[in-house]
Amino acid sequence: MSDETSNAGADAPNPDQPTQQQPQITQRILGQYVRDMSFENIMAQKGVTGEVQPEIQVQVNLDAKKRTQDNQYEVVTKLNITSKTKDKGDMLFVLELEYSGIFLIEGVPEAQLHPYLLIECPRQTFPFVRRIVSDLTRDGGFPPLNLETIDFLALYRQEIARRTSQQAAATNGDASGNDTIA
Repeated sequence: MSDETSNAGADAPNPDQPTQQQPQITQRILGQYVRDMSFENIMAQKGVTGEVQPEIQVQVNLDAKKRTQDNQYEVVTKLNITSKTKDKGDMLFVLELEYSGIFLIEGVPEAQLHPYLLIECPRQTFPFVRRIVSDLTRDGGFPPLNLETIDFLALYRQEIARRTSQQAAATNGDASGNDTIA
């Protein structure tokens, strides 16, 4: 008698168990465009010239909605960028940009569609957003503003945590009869 065991066929599929295939995800960018854009060059309007040390603040918001066509979604990356002088806090410029991507997405389970739209889709259009911001600030007379890569997963998690805490505060406020102001 032998103490050896055979692993032959251990990796073979068991005919008694149903095979679980991952859905095949198909995604195509059907189009992308600047939906809305504004650049207010406050420094030039005031006639200020010379070297300034800017302090840049970038706010990012995302929006996604289903289109009337099957499996098509519009994902909008909204940026609000302000630049102030470090020393006096004088406003240099304000840049607002809404950049849309139209996506055809198939095979993403419904439970995973929301995070997919707000993480993966903006990640794919971000290089175009970055280029527009860089060109616009350069054309406005400033050094090109090259945005750092945005972690859309972290941004999504922050938004979910914010909404969860708002809902909890609203629930606690309703239960106690007190209104909570966020």
